[in-house]
Amino acid sequence: MKQQTLCAVSPFDFTLSRYVVLDNGLRALLISDYSGPSASGDEDSDGEDEGEEEEEEEEDDESGGDSEDGSEEDDDDDYGVDEEDDNEGKKKKGNAEKQSAAALCVGVGSFSDPSDLPGLAHFLEHMVFMGSEKYPSENGFDAFLKKHGGSDNASTDCERTIFQFDVQRKSFKEALDRWAQFFICPLMIRDAIDREVEAVDSEYQLAKPSDSHRKEMLFGSLAKPGHPMGKFCWGNAQTLKQEPKQKKINVYKRLRAFWKKYYSAHYMTLAVQSKGQENLFHLLYIKSQSIRLTEIDLPKADFSDMLDPFDTPAFNKLYRVVPVGKVHALNITWALPPQEKYYRVKPLHYISWLIGHEGTGSILSVLRKKCWALALFGGNSETGFDQNTTYSIFSISITLTDEGFQNFYQVTHLVFQYLKMLQTLGPQKRIYEEIQKIEANEFHYQEQIDPIEYVEDICENMQLFPKDDFLTGDQLMFEFNPEVISAALSLLTPEKANLMLLSPEHEGQCPLREKWFGTQYSIEDIEQEWKERWTGNLELSGDLHLPAENKFIATDFTLKPSDCPDTEFPVRIADSDRGCLWYKKDNKFKIPKAYIRFHVISPVIQQSAKNVVMFDLLVNILGHNLAGPAYEAEVAQLEYKLVAGEHGLVIKVKGFNHKLPLLFHVIIDHLADFAASPDVFSMFAEQLKKTYFNILIKPEKLGKDVRLLILEHSRWSMVEKYQALTAGLNINELMEFSQSFRAELYAEGLVQGNFSSAESKLFLQYVTEKLQFSKLPAEVPVMFRVVELPLKQHICKVKSLNKGDANSEVTVYYQVIALVKLKECEDTHLGEEVDRNWAEVVTQQYVFDRLNREIEALKQMTRTELVSWFKEHRGQNSRKLSVHVRVKGKEEDSSGSTYGEVSKLTFLTASPKMTGSIAIMDIPAFIKGLPLFPYHKILE
Repeated sequence: MKQQTLCAVSPFDFTLSRYVVLDNGLRALLISDYSGPSASGDEDSDGEDEGEEEEEEEEDDESGGDSEDGSEEDDDDDYGVDEEDDNEGKKKKGNAEKQSAAALCVGVGSFSDPSDLPGLAHFLEHMVFMGSEKYPSENGFDAFLKKHGGSDNASTDCERTIFQFDVQRKSFKEALDRWAQFFICPLMIRDAIDREVEAVDSEYQLAKPSDSHRKEMLFGSLAKPGHPMGKFCWGNAQTLKQEPKQKKINVYKRLRAFWKKYYSAHYMTLAVQSKGQENLFHLLYIKSQSIRLTEIDLPKADFSDMLDPFDTPAFNKLYRVVPVGKVHALNITWALPPQEKYYRVKPLHYISWLIGHEGTGSILSVLRKKCWALALFGGNSETGFDQNTTYSIFSISITLTDEGFQNFYQVTHLVFQYLKMLQTLGPQKRIYEEIQKIEANEFHYQEQIDPIEYVEDICENMQLFPKDDFLTGDQLMFEFNPEVISAALSLLTPEKANLMLLSPEHEGQCPLREKWFGTQYSIEDIEQEWKERWTGNLELSGDLHLPAENKFIATDFTLKPSDCPDTEFPVRIADSDRGCLWYKKDNKFKIPKAYIRFHVISPVIQQSAKNVVMFDLLVNILGHNLAGPAYEAEVAQLEYKLVAGEHGLVIKVKGFNHKLPLLFHVIIDHLADFAASPDVFSMFAEQLKKTYFNILIKPEKLGKDVRLLILEHSRWSMVEKYQALTAGLNINELMEFSQSFRAELYAEGLVQGNFSSAESKLFLQYVTEKLQFSKLPAEVPVMFRVVELPLKQHICKVKSLNKGDANSEVTVYYQVIALVKLKECEDTHLGEEVDRNWAEVVTQQYVFDRLNREIEALKQMTRTELVSWFKEHRGQNSRKLSVHVRVKGKEEDSSGSTYGEVSKLTFLTASPKMTGSIAIMDIPAFIKGLPLFPYHKILE
């Protein structure tokens, strides 16, 4: 066994990492966490004998505990904040603990699928977790984690498969033993095969309506025959059950052979994070040393000799595609030699940083001025599909407007002009060093991430980088090498590019179908006129140039002293009839960053569905107006987000505090001076129509919309918003709305982090002085009142608005007093604490110690009381609402457009099996006259 200690790489990295290579060849990194309070006890003192409790399945998920007041349809992190904290000791900072976590990466993936069993690697990822010889219960591990505040997941990529879990630290020893058994002696019993094939098929069915997955499968199909890039990696019932049965293939036997060949210790890398270096080391050694080793000389699956997968006649064409969603998009893609070995230079990151720039002189800034594009993303996502040992992708994806779609060749031309400019000018050291500085600042002052995410990243890094770069290889830019960058740039030429154009306008013009996802597409040669323009002496555009020096990069990382007494929770430090400000100085995480959040509340938004649409347009166009001026701040790791809340504009700003006020002022200035041209208005009105449509065709979104329409008083549904938008709006109405929106407001803010209280007050002052608004004539509630359902069981069944989606959606809602699921762990970073506090501010509840109160209340609850409560609310007299979104039946006509009518709901009669339930066929008639719960506003 070999060992090496890896040094901390950041002043805010409170971990010590020990790298070990076990006798069986398994490589492991033990990350011992010294942040937070000192632990009482260690992994060996679990505090209880768990025995075989994995047999006990808990049903707390079915309590339906979320009350629907204060929910948001489009911004999950505003109101639906995960409440994660400790419940140890009298105060939450007494014995707070992070979760312990482990992740294992096996150096095999879908590329190794046998040609006659597509999806076998993915299927094996499922099967190894179906019990072990030591712990035979099929779902025992999930039940154990659920009981002890943990979670787990797994994923199969092209050349790697990753498994990870986290759990409360006191239960980590047993959890690690249970988890390790899946790699030592998994049962993989024959009886579980059919059940788990259904689980794999279900994942496939859920993925089918996703345009990103469909594009990926279509792109893969362009690879050379027999190349693994063309494999069907998902697997489904057809490939893993029906066809093997017809061909008399023994799936069980092949599955075990695949496991025996590839799930060997010397192909595995393991990352574990917990507390206590020695305990962690001995625990790992005992558990992992038992993982079996195949013949040591058996070569690992290697595909590095299968280069140039897309060097085929099918490439460098124009593919017209019919998407699921209503969107125009242009993808320009190149297949490059593998770039992973250049990770210290990261040439594709340098190029994508320039391609994706949104400031003056960029591709997107020019396209936005022409009203041809809304967004542009360029680069390589570093997934196994985008980057592996056979090639690296470089892709530029542009979201087009209707006019941009009509001029897609001109859009492509502009992209090629920009690339020609980069090739002509060559790699710029100034720009590289600027990116390098930004990445280094973010890395060295990064907030700690959730342990389960961290170990997942690290165990994969261990497959890719030398040990000295395990912790940094995927994040830092180490060295400027113009030759390496130029080599990659020189390959990004028009004659090597493939074009994929997605649009609903292509419906009826695409006779071809991709085999697995059924994507409709056509192939044609790129127009000769454009080919000649691109392959000749391509002229440069005077509108395009490199970005100027970034003024938003932080240089002052000083931690500021407190100018008022420290507090455990936010305190109100400014209050007037036009707004108030909550403040908390960070003295826990001690990083030179801060969070600024404001809720700008207006009474006009909810006056009509039309006003809600106007507000959505205002926020979208405001974001468009900010795209250029605020982009430099974004690339300097200052983040902002504008959210069209139900009752006001939510502004979120975070990052290094040094330059954060500059970004905040830019946002408020643009809100104060809001303006839009007729062309921009038309562009965003059309785009918003597509956005509403794309939400409504997702069964889970439609189900939620219907449920909230029933439960929340005075809510405007997505269908009503779509109707108001399609009825027609104009620029004058938007400008009138923007004036009325800004006339009377209440601005409520929260500032946390590395700002003094005096500095924080200036943010509220800037908002009130710059926007020049009057006080509200009356208080505006920030949550909807909730309808009190009768003591009956109700069902509302509607037809899915997506004709091509095979997925139905069922939601069962019980109206009860909420129970809170708790994780006994501390916040891993300042953002979690801010999210929890912001949830109190934005709902005007202000119960900042809510978690502690709930913990104390739950401690007093007995098991008997809980069971009794559960039975009472599951009985015949419960306030129950079931919402069903049903797909098209086999007997229904499937002809006509894929894009169905979404401007009205079609209510369906309930199944005869639901005779005891009241069917809701007319929502306004059902809720008329029902009592409303009062606003939940705790004043003391």
